[in-house]
Amino acid sequence: MIRNALPQSLVDNPRLDQWLAFEPDRTVTLKTGKVEIGQGILTALRQIAAEELDLEPRQIKVVSGDTELSPAEGFTAGSLSVEIGGGAIRLVCAEVHARLLESAASRLGTEPEELAVEAGEIRRAGQPTGLDYWSLAGSIDLTATATGSVPTKRPAEYSVVGRSERRLDLPAKVFSGGFIHDLAPPGMLHARIVHRPWPGARLASPEEVLAKVAGPGVEVVRDGDYLAFVSPDETACAAALGRAWQRLEWSGGEPLRPEQQEASWLLSQPTIDRQIGPANRPEPGAAFRLGARYSRPYLAHASIGPSCALALFRDGRMDVWSHSQGVGPLGASIARVLGLPPGSVAVHHVQGAGCYGHNGADDVALDAALVAVRKPGTPIRVLWMREDELSASPFGAAMVVEVDAGCDETGRVLDWTLTVTSPTHVSRPGAGGEVHLLSAEALGHPWPRSPGKDLPDERGGGATRNSLALYDLPPQRIVHRLVPRPPVRTSALRGLGTLANVFAIESTIDEIAMRAGRDPVAYRLSMMSDPRGRRVIERAAEMAGWQPGQEGGAGSGRGIAFSRYKNHAAYAAIVAEVEVEEELRVTRLWAAVDAGLVINPDGAINQIEGGIIQAVSWATKEQVRLEEGTVATSTWDTYRILRFSEVPDVEVSLVGDPNDPPLGLGEVSLGPTAASIGNALAHALGLRVRDLPLTRDRLMAAMEAG
Repeated sequence: MIRNALPQSLVDNPRLDQWLAFEPDRTVTLKTGKVEIGQGILTALRQIAAEELDLEPRQIKVVSGDTELSPAEGFTAGSLSVEIGGGAIRLVCAEVHARLLESAASRLGTEPEELAVEAGEIRRAGQPTGLDYWSLAGSIDLTATATGSVPTKRPAEYSVVGRSERRLDLPAKVFSGGFIHDLAPPGMLHARIVHRPWPGARLASPEEVLAKVAGPGVEVVRDGDYLAFVSPDETACAAALGRAWQRLEWSGGEPLRPEQQEASWLLSQPTIDRQIGPANRPEPGAAFRLGARYSRPYLAHASIGPSCALALFRDGRMDVWSHSQGVGPLGASIARVLGLPPGSVAVHHVQGAGCYGHNGADDVALDAALVAVRKPGTPIRVLWMREDELSASPFGAAMVVEVDAGCDETGRVLDWTLTVTSPTHVSRPGAGGEVHLLSAEALGHPWPRSPGKDLPDERGGGATRNSLALYDLPPQRIVHRLVPRPPVRTSALRGLGTLANVFAIESTIDEIAMRAGRDPVAYRLSMMSDPRGRRVIERAAEMAGWQPGQEGGAGSGRGIAFSRYKNHAAYAAIVAEVEVEEELRVTRLWAAVDAGLVINPDGAINQIEGGIIQAVSWATKEQVRLEEGTVATSTWDTYRILRFSEVPDVEVSLVGDPNDPPLGLGEVSLGPTAASIGNALAHALGLRVRDLPLTRDRLMAAMEAG
C-alpha cells in the first residue's frame, strides 16, 4: 500500500505504540483519539481491533481522547471515526498481529502460515505452543512506523466485526459514574459563570452590587466582562447565578432582535459569494420551471445534560477534564487564551450527556480553566445551567436554500441551480487559526470573534454539504452565499448544511414528479444510475408497501426522500407517514441504509434511529427565538423538542454489502427524514410548506395563502 493511501489518522500518528500496548494483566490497550459522544464508537473500534488481533473484545481496554495518551486525531466529527480512525486501527492491528506471528514462528522453527491465534494464544495445528502475545510483545519493536502493507482480514473471515456487541459505555452510565458530571475530586470548588446576555454586552453593575449578588460564602472572580461565582457549596453558586440573572445590568453590544431569528433575515445581509459548477443559464426550451425558497431556523443542540468541565492548575500545568469532540485543538486554544506555553494544557476526555456537534463542552472547559488558573492546586468544577446550554452554546446555522429548475414535459431536468445562504457551520476551537471560545471574548483583554469562514468543500463543506443532488441531472450550478456576521454564534450541528439542502432538493424533486404526473419513487429511480442509490430507494419503498397513486390526501400522506451523506458516505432512503389534524404528527418511518461493511449492526441501527427521531424534532418542533435583546428559548418550556409520546414507529433495514468498505452513517438519516416528512405533508394537504419547522402556525399560514 502506498503511503498516501494510508488513513490520515495513521499518517499523523505513524508509530505502532501510539495505538497499542500489551499490559501485564494479559490485556491489550487500544488507544484512539476518537471519543465517545453517545454514538457507540468505542465499542465498534474495539471490535475492529479484536478482529484483526484474534482477541475477544473483553481482552481489550480502550483509552480515548487523552492528549497525553492517545493519538492526535483531531475532532470526532463528520461520521469519519470508523472510516478513518477505524481504518488506521485495522491496519495497525493487522501489522502487529503479523509481527507477533513472525516472532513466534522464529522461536518455534516454523513458518507464520503454520500458526494461528486464539484469544491471544499462539496455536499450531490447533494445539497450544506455550507462546502468547504477552510473552512475545518484548520481541517486536512497537516504536516502528506502520507500513500499512500487511493484508487485513477478508469479510468472510470475520467473527467479531459484523456482530452486535454490547456497548462499552452503557453500564457505567446506567449504574452511575459514567458521566463527567459524576467526577468529584477531593477539595473541589464549584463555579457558575455569568454569560453575557448578547454579543458585546458590557457589565454595568458596580463591584458592590456583584458582592451582594454573590452572597455569603461565594467568591466573585472577574476579568473584564467574564464573571464567575466560586464556592465549596454548589447550591450557593447556583443561587448567586440566579440572582445575577435578575439583578445585573448590561450595556452596549448588539442586543438581539426578533426579526433576526428568521432565516429570511439572512437575505438582507452582506454576503461573501462563490459559485460551484458551471454558470448555467435557464434553458429556454423548458416546458415548465420550478423555483422555490426553503429554510431552516437556528437550532439548539439541546442535550438533556448540560455542559460540564473540571480543571486543575498546578506547577505551571493545566489539566482539563472535558467532553469535547476535539481534545487537542481545545487544549491548544485554552493555552493561547491563558498565555501558557504550548503543550502545557492536557485535556482528558470524559463522556458527557450526548453530543450532536460543537456544543458548550469547549466553552465550559475554558470557563473552568479561567477559574483554576487563579486558584492553583484546587480542582474547579463548572456546570452550566439549562439556560446556559440553550442560549450560550453555539447554534446550528439558519439557512435559506433556493432551487430553480427547468424541465421538459416528462419531468426531465434541463437546468438546475441551487443557492444557499447561511452563516458558518464551523467555529470550533482552532478553526481558521482562531480560539473560538465564548468567555475569551469577554475578558479584559478579549479575543474578538472573527468573521465566519465555512468548512472547505474538500472536507465535506458546511452550508454546501449535500447541496449537489446525486441524481443524473445536467451540470448543476451551486451558489454559496456566506453570511460572515450572523447575530448569534453558529457552528457545527449534526449534519451541518445537509438538513436544509436535502429538504430543498428532495422537495423540488417531489414537486417535479407531481407536476409531470410521475410516481415519486419511479421518478427518482428514472434519474438514479448509482446501483446503491437505487437499492435503498427500492428497499425503503418495499418496506413501506409503497403503491403509486396512493401517496395520500384528506389529512394523511406518505413521502419519500433520498440522499447520500456528503455524497461519499452512507446512502439512505426514508419513507415517512404523517397525519394532519390540528397539527402535524409523524406516525411512522421506514429507512433503508447502505453503509457498506457495518461493524456493529445494533449500534448502527441505534445511530440511524436516533438521527431519524432528532430530525423529526427539528422538522416539526425546534426553533431558537430571540426577544428583548437575548435568546428567549432558554428552558424546556420555551424550546420545544419532540416528546416521548410523539416518537413515531421507526423501522430500519441495513442493505449494504459487507465486502464494501464501511461508510459513515451517524448523520445519514437527518436530511431524508426531514424531506420525507415535508413530502408526506404535501401529499396529505395538497400544498407545500417550505419553511422548517412545520408547526401548526406555518401550516395554517400556508393553507390561508392557498
